[in-house]
Amino acid sequence: QVQLVESGGGLVQPGGSLRLSCAASGGIFSNNGMHWYRQAPGKERELVASIASGGSTNYADSVVGRFTISSDNAKNTVYLQMNSLKPEDTAVYYCNANLRRLPDRRLGNYWGQGTQVTVSS
Repeated sequence: QVQLVESGGGLVQPGGSLRLSCAASGGIFSNNGMHWYRQAPGKERELVASIASGGSTNYADSVVGRFTISSDNAKNTVYLQMNSLKPEDTAVYYCNANLRRLPDRRLGNYWGQGTQVTVSS
């Protein structure tokens, strides 16, 4: 059973930093891309950042220059370093991954449970 477990959310003041982590476990053969989404109250879930298995990255315009996505493929873990946080970054952040699982190497899409990030003074 593949699971994604997120950690690192919390309350931070505007201008502060947080680092989110998401570890995938449960018989994984390889990952085909990992992503961070967020959903603020009353808004649709939006893609924040993506990293391909080869390391290329993409970001939403609203976080360019402030957020950095990285990964450790050996550990099937993805990180989101968030700097210069703003109140509008407040949301539940979700990890999402395209993973090939053992033993059949079938490609599936998986979600974490979400972690709350609140930016407030």
